[in-house]
Amino acid sequence: MESIAAVVIGAGVVGLACARALARRGIETVILERNAAFGCETSARNSEVVHAGLYYPRGSLKARLCVAGRHRLYAFCSAHGIAHRRCGKLIVATSASQAEQLAALYRQGEGNGVDDLQLLTAADARTLEPELTCTAALLSPSTGIIDSHALMRALLGDAELDGAALALRSPLHGGSIATGGMVLESGGAESLRFKAAMVINAAGLWAPQVAAALRGFPSALIPASFHAKGSYYALAGRAPFARLVYPLPEAGGLGVHLTLDLAGQARFGPDVEWLATRCPNPPAGDFDYRVDPARADAFYAKIRRYWPALPDDALTPAYAGIRPKIAGPGQPAGDFVIQGPAQHGVPGLVNLFGIESPGLTACLAIADQVAAALHRR
Repeated sequence: MESIAAVVIGAGVVGLACARALARRGIETVILERNAAFGCETSARNSEVVHAGLYYPRGSLKARLCVAGRHRLYAFCSAHGIAHRRCGKLIVATSASQAEQLAALYRQGEGNGVDDLQLLTAADARTLEPELTCTAALLSPSTGIIDSHALMRALLGDAELDGAALALRSPLHGGSIATGGMVLESGGAESLRFKAAMVINAAGLWAPQVAAALRGFPSALIPASFHAKGSYYALAGRAPFARLVYPLPEAGGLGVHLTLDLAGQARFGPDVEWLATRCPNPPAGDFDYRVDPARADAFYAKIRRYWPALPDDALTPAYAGIRPKIAGPGQPAGDFVIQGPAQHGVPGLVNLFGIESPGLTACLAIADQVAAALHRR
């Protein structure tokens, strides 16, 4: 049976960052990806926003790794020529009753180490964005946008330069915990069985299912799995704002916000559509990523709270993404779970659960945490 030092399951942005971190440490690394290309799921279906780190509870992994990851990510983009822009973001209150929520978000961001936030009056906000309607706003200058595909390509390129290999169309069929590592079975039409001393479960939407497929892993340590679909709609015509515009957060997400791509195209989303708990199992099934044009009807009223000039029939379906959640409807948002040997007692195994936003921003910091978990004595 062939032996491999490290296997990363999942070639999304976090899996690629983990593979890069291991390969740079001289560890033989193979990345298993069930799809025909890297980054086909959550990593390719999001807002492509570099978050500042103000939304997350102080001391949480999301807060710490987002702030640390943002600094790392901007430096990485500059060093690798990855297209990005620190366009800034306005989080807006649209009624006097939201003033305290906005102030609380400001305090939370400062507590998380986001040191450039500015509370603005309505007049200040309109000076920056004349088409904006609000009662107050919070400016986050260090929020930005990024070409997520170029980021993943650069992460993979670095990993491959240090000897890592990407195996496409290679879903994990199962595995077991063995002495000195894990025995895995993977592949397409012809399965391959091999042993890995280290395994990083970065399967995103499917991370709980991957953990459950490892015979001998304690099922009680696998969190519940929920999935929330978010649809995006493109705006016809010129973008009305130069910065991103977000409402205050809502249950399950950050609200229907305006984001920009690097070409200046504006889009709105995502909304929150909780999917059935019983989801299709890879590789036989997959989610339905089609965008229902009728869901745009609910967007207009939400957007017009901060941009009343939104024309009728200006939104067209763009794309949808799925968030890998470990907390369901009505529950407090879950933190990232980076579950290593110190938590579950299985040498060489790290599970990454609930890596939704700000996973893209935090990817390099998550990778360092994973490498530290594997080498902690």
